[in-house]
Amino acid sequence: MLTIRLTRKGKKNQPFFRIVVIDKRRSASGGRAVEELGYLNPLTKKNSINKDRALYWLSVGAQASPRIHNLLVAEKIVQATKIKKFSVSKKAKAQALKASAVAPVVEATLTEPVAPVVEATLTEPVAPEVQTPAPVEEKPVV
Repeated sequence: MLTIRLTRKGKKNQPFFRIVVIDKRRSASGGRAVEELGYLNPLTKKNSINKDRALYWLSVGAQASPRIHNLLVAEKIVQATKIKKFSVSKKAKAQALKASAVAPVVEATLTEPVAPVVEATLTEPVAPEVQTPAPVEEKPVV
């Protein structure tokens, strides 16, 4: 399967990316690309992409990586919504679940009447458990 993605070029600490159509099984750092569509320079925020060729490869069935998809949306080549590139951490997910689980419970306790629960507990007969102490034998004083 063909993908449209970035391949890294440039020196150490000076990244420069080419936008290429490449087989998905090839590594991102190497391998011969089917076609080069443009470039992306993250340091200067400049990019260039051949719109006609990108649309052609997408129509043929090539899949764009999330970063390239967002770039195509930003350049208004494709009419779609952006894809979230970063997933939410497990810690943030757990906090969100905890907050969403606590909110309905708090709302339910505030909206439910308290009186029926109190009446039910007062009308039920309650048998107190009384422990009688064991009889103590008194010894006569001599």
